Amino acid sequence: MNRFLLYALLLSVLFTSDGCRRRRLSRSAGVTSSQQGPVSPTAPVKTDSVAAVSTPASPVDSVGVRPARPGIEEARANVAEIDFRYLTAKSKISFKSPEQDIDNANINIRVRKDSLIWLSVNKLGIEAVRGLITRSSITIIDKIHGEYSVYDFPTLSKQFNFEMNFDLLQALVVGNLPLPRRPAQKIKNERDYLLLRQSEGKVLVENYIGEQDRKLKKLMLTEQPTKNTLRLDYEDFTSLNSFLFPYTSLVTLDYKSKTDGQFYQTLLRIKHSKVELVDKNPGFPFTIPANYQRRP
Repeated sequence: MNRFLLYALLLSVLFTSDGCRRRRLSRSAGVTSSQQGPVSPTAPVKTDSVAAVSTPASPVDSVGVRPARPGIEEARANVAEIDFRYLTAKSKISFKSPEQDIDNANINIRVRKDSLIWLSVNKLGIEAVRGLITRSSITIIDKIHGEYSVYDFPTLSKQFNFEMNFDLLQALVVGNLPLPRRPAQKIKNERDYLLLRQSEGKVLVENYIGEQDRKLKKLMLTEQPTKNTLRLDYEDFTSLNSFLFPYTSLVTLDYKSKTDGQFYQTLLRIKHSKVELVDKNPGFPFTIPANYQRRP
């Protein structure tokens, strides 16, 4: 495996410069995600919010079939998403693997909706890494070693045998659906959630939506036929510009190595301390110094 196992999340790329970061899993053991911590993004544009729907649990009828829950039709029509032009956030990230344990590193995030994600990671008060994600590529500047790297999504998707894209990375930060919902796609009851299943190429996308607030609470991507999975869990929802925003995101990536056929896991947690949704462009400064060497 390449050292950029978690390229799709970019943030892990910032910290895995010494080699593949992976945790071996037993083939028979189930994967359990740890709990996430709080997060805080910066100011996007304020738009009309979607009203929450109250959906008390429905009793099971005499035939043993649970009737449709109140509010499910509204949920089928609308999943509550955050609308913005620009987002800025001050956050901390943690990364866990057998070889490395990074706890609460400082990171600044800026997003231009559906277009750019800019990141700056600080270590001991010094900017160590700057990253820029566009719809076609990921560029990382390593300021400590005077190097930079450029990756495109199609090449990385082939390399890791798992389809990733800009929309998934944006969903990680914002908590919106990574794929647009189409009218033919149906939402069904799934325990305490409303489940929206989608597919994109070889990837099955399962969106678990809160029954009362219609917010995306959990996202599971499974690639066929490898069964590689990427799971996003969202917590600590807080009111932000009339929206509910998840201040904690936990990413769990489980995959089977092409090299040894074993299963591995990588964990990444983002906790926002301050988030804003704004109309004014916050700026996305990104210049590669002429004396920096490009890594292959």
